[in-house]
Amino acid sequence: VQLQASGGGLVQDGGSLRLSCAASGSGFSNYDIGWFRQAPGKEREFVGTISKRRGRTYYSDSVKGRFVISRDNDKNTVYLQMSSLKPEDTAVYSCVAGNPILSEIGMARAYPHWGQGTQVTVSS
Repeated sequence: VQLQASGGGLVQDGGSLRLSCAASGSGFSNYDIGWFRQAPGKEREFVGTISKRRGRTYYSDSVKGRFVISRDNDKNTVYLQMSSLKPEDTAVYSCVAGNPILSEIGMARAYPHWGQGTQVTVSS
């Protein structure tokens, strides 16, 4: 499966933005789809993931309550709705695909498929 994230841009503190992750190739509905982000000079950080069948979602503490992940298997697309954005949310956001066990949901190594990221910049 090939992934492409889009929808990034510049937004003010407290604003909202929706990212999309479009998949091509086969098997989209067979994968959990996650989001990671990386800010300059910082380590890659898990944002959240959505399961392939029941659409169960998991989020990092830093975004819980502000970000929502959803998926449309008919459109082979996953969305990351981001609200109440903060300057510290500024990063390149990448979508990923894999089938991690529960204890590895937040680990980059659990997702073998990565797409190119999209830049999100939150101004103060």
